[in-house]
Amino acid sequence: MFRVFVDGSSGTAGLRILDRLEARRDLELIRLPEESRRDPEARKEAMNRADAVFFCLPDEAAREAAAWVENPETVLIDTSTAHRVCEAWTYGFPEIHGLREKIRSGRRIANPGCHASGFLALAAPLTEEGALSPEERLTCFSLTGYSGGGKKMIAEYEDPGRDALLEAPRQYGLAQRHKHLPEMKKYGGLTFEPVFCPVVAPYYAGMEVTLPLHGSQLKIPAGRLKELYRDYYAGSRLIHVAEETDEAGFCSAGRFAGRDDLEIQVAGNEDRVLLIARFDNLGKGASGAAIQNLNLRMGVPEETGLVFEEGGKA
Repeated sequence: MFRVFVDGSSGTAGLRILDRLEARRDLELIRLPEESRRDPEARKEAMNRADAVFFCLPDEAAREAAAWVENPETVLIDTSTAHRVCEAWTYGFPEIHGLREKIRSGRRIANPGCHASGFLALAAPLTEEGALSPEERLTCFSLTGYSGGGKKMIAEYEDPGRDALLEAPRQYGLAQRHKHLPEMKKYGGLTFEPVFCPVVAPYYAGMEVTLPLHGSQLKIPAGRLKELYRDYYAGSRLIHVAEETDEAGFCSAGRFAGRDDLEIQVAGNEDRVLLIARFDNLGKGASGAAIQNLNLRMGVPEETGLVFEEGGKA
């Protein structure tokens, strides 16, 4: 029986991962008594006894905990930002070509950031297939539900006496130093970090990442973009390309809330293109991606235990 330990299971990501694992019958959860959950020695023992460990910790705590693992067979899946651009760690976005096999054999896997997942689903195929120069200076707009901000932000938004400013969408990361930017640049195959505009809005879950482009930036006609994405993600059950939409000209960021798949839309025209990725910031953007990576390491179908519908139909 495959043994799994979740370190930091009291946070939003940890709780979602734990909920998913508890429903599985093909693995064994290693649990610590409540009084031992912060005990370094108890945590260290559990990690070295496990076949796989999820880190759901702040960055510095994840770095510290990674150094405690001495068992060479233990697989680490880190949901923090700490190791996403480290050469010794495999980036856990299996749909980017070349990464799936590395994840299957990797011992150190860094789970992608939520905003980064949408951006990379759109940008990586373009640079890899030669449809976009790595030298292009890109802009990315990303709308997310407040659950992505963790327990503190969830409490703020769900407080009946909340600040009136929380009633409207709020842009953040204004200094252009958002923690997802390094992975967006590296795995997007880009020379420059994009101008990134994340926005948190007063709804619980769902993410909509938009990469706007001028047709002149593309090295292929905009009309071929759907075909490029379909070919790139052929065989994927968790990323799919929308053929058409049925939302009367709108595109809701909440459409894929509660699911673990990601939809790509190509909108606009030959002169100005909108590339849109929709998914759940807690699903494909966090815990769903972590479970997908665990499945690959276990050698079971990567969609095991995940919520999705074939072809992305809602």
